[in-house]
Amino acid sequence: PDRRPAGRTCRRAAVAALDRSPRAIIELAQLRSTEISSPFPQLSKRELDILELVARGLDNQAIARQLVLTSKTVRNHVSNVLAKLNAGDRSQAIVLARRRGFGEPD
Repeated sequence: PDRRPAGRTCRRAAVAALDRSPRAIIELAQLRSTEISSPFPQLSKRELDILELVARGLDNQAIARQLVLTSKTVRNHVSNVLAKLNAGDRSQAIVLARRRGFGEPD
């Protein structure tokens, strides 16, 4: 039997099939959150959505538009993500996220 983690294989297939729509990004983040060994188990599904978009280089206003949230809500989520990742700033969070496969171009 194949011993590779099923989540990684499924995620790669999902990434290959997804477009850049907000719904697709959310579904990808949700897929990541359901994997057996999530790279960031301390983050909620919404925080994973936010981290994905931050890792793609979007600013808070762009994230708010894509997820249909207020800028303040996004700012609060970003602050929570930074705290949970022990990241000193946004760029440090981006480095951590990209090392774990977030923010990858389709």
